Amino acid sequence: MPRRRDSYAVGVTEPANPAAASGRRVAAFFDLDKTIIAKSSTLAFSRPFFQEGLINRRAVLKSAYAQFVFMLAGADADQMDRMRAHITSLCTGWDIDQVNAIVEETLHDIVDPLVYKEATQLITDHQDQGHEIVVLSASGQEVVAPIAKLLGADHWSGTRMVVSEGRYTGEVDFYCSAENKAVAARELAEKHDYDLGECYAYSDSVTDMPLLEAVGHPTVVNPDRGLRKEAVQRGWPSLAFEHPVSLRARIPTPSRAAVTAAGVGLSAVAAAGATWWGVRAWRRRR
Repeated sequence: MPRRRDSYAVGVTEPANPAAASGRRVAAFFDLDKTIIAKSSTLAFSRPFFQEGLINRRAVLKSAYAQFVFMLAGADADQMDRMRAHITSLCTGWDIDQVNAIVEETLHDIVDPLVYKEATQLITDHQDQGHEIVVLSASGQEVVAPIAKLLGADHWSGTRMVVSEGRYTGEVDFYCSAENKAVAARELAEKHDYDLGECYAYSDSVTDMPLLEAVGHPTVVNPDRGLRKEAVQRGWPSLAFEHPVSLRARIPTPSRAAVTAAGVGLSAVAAAGATWWGVRAWRRRR
């Protein structure tokens, strides 16, 4: 099992009950970035988008630096809102077919080396208990979906952008972050008859407090400073995921059609420098 940080509260850190006492279904809700995958999915596609001419070299360099900052400090709610505004202005007018083709060609090469071994094991443990797996992420729905499928998730939800005549309009229909992530969990619980009091949730970010508070079994994974403090105060267990592994030997490659059905949405275009505002904030804190 994934290693627990013993300095945090003592508690059960692995799924125990095969079904809710109420007879309703149980789900394990997983955040994506730094919880399942070792980097930010919002930055992962910068190189292929540069190679296809959607972003310039300056944006690639910003993305690389922002990835480094993200790994050190994460991003708070204000920074994430700034990212959203920058992303939507950046991708306005992008052709979805072109984006889909890029994601189709590069998905496995980009995502495959990033998935934490501990996360895949934990997902398997939940599945063995009869729990459904749900991936929730502020990343775009179109990139969350193929990653969730690779992981064998039952359901997923991500940020949804407005599309008109095959192009992104620059508007956001649903931003799956902070309180909205808990909204998505509650909607899925109602639709699939989950007992949230018996459900599990895993996240690294203090912005996901509403999601963690919505379930009966919250656990923090590689927590940022704010979430680490909350975990100690609330007696929540904490896990350290440290070992990215290849999925190729663990999970079959999906069909071309399955991957083509997914595009990139908000999270992939964030690779074009969406975290620049967060980087500036980090510099000011220094």
